[in-house]
Amino acid sequence: MDRLDKVLANLGYGTRKEVKAIVKSGAVKIDGLVVKDNSMKIDPDECKIEVEETVVEYKKNIYILMNKPEGVVCATFDNYQETVIDILEPKYQAFKPFPVGRLDKDTKGLLLITNDGELNHRLISPKNHVDKVYYAEIDKKVDMDDIRKFKMGIVLKDEYTCMPAELKIIESDENGARVEVTVQEGKFHQIKRMFNSLGKNVIYLERIKFGPLSLDDNLQEGEYRELYGEEIELLKNI
Repeated sequence: MDRLDKVLANLGYGTRKEVKAIVKSGAVKIDGLVVKDNSMKIDPDECKIEVEETVVEYKKNIYILMNKPEGVVCATFDNYQETVIDILEPKYQAFKPFPVGRLDKDTKGLLLITNDGELNHRLISPKNHVDKVYYAEIDKKVDMDDIRKFKMGIVLKDEYTCMPAELKIIESDENGARVEVTVQEGKFHQIKRMFNSLGKNVIYLERIKFGPLSLDDNLQEGEYRELYGEEIELLKNI
């Protein structure tokens, strides 16, 4: 059971003070009856909640798929830079969501955002072997020897040994390469550091898959949508 004002505040109807005013005005009904006590305890999963004659869809967790744009940081708050949470509408921000893992500021592509801490832990834990697939453009030729080194586990310049990764060459010549990289961990600047340890530089990076999910072609950079029910189930069954 939760306080009515807390439930409505979490659903994006304003601060506790603003919600209190809405309730006092008689605009809220619980199971068809007008209530004016903002401290009333309710079970949001069982009650029918209406605000200004509109039925409220209550949900504890939100799951969002975003096509993260370049130049935006993966954080819940930053004093100086725009974050992926800043992009969200207030009704989603009210759930206090956070990005699942991180993408570098200049990396774009598939980003999951949720307030489900248990799912977040499951998805980012290396022991669960969740594939994360990136499309990358490299400034130098990539060859079979690089594929072998990725498969063995790249040793970074700080001597950290990465988990085995899959490197797939899409196109490669003396002018550079286009590749796909599949990793199961998410160290800081990992893809860039892996190639850097081989004397090559990543000039473009985009995440195109995360576990069972692929980047939605209908989402432009900076756009997002809630996950469909079947997509949520796929993630929860990892």
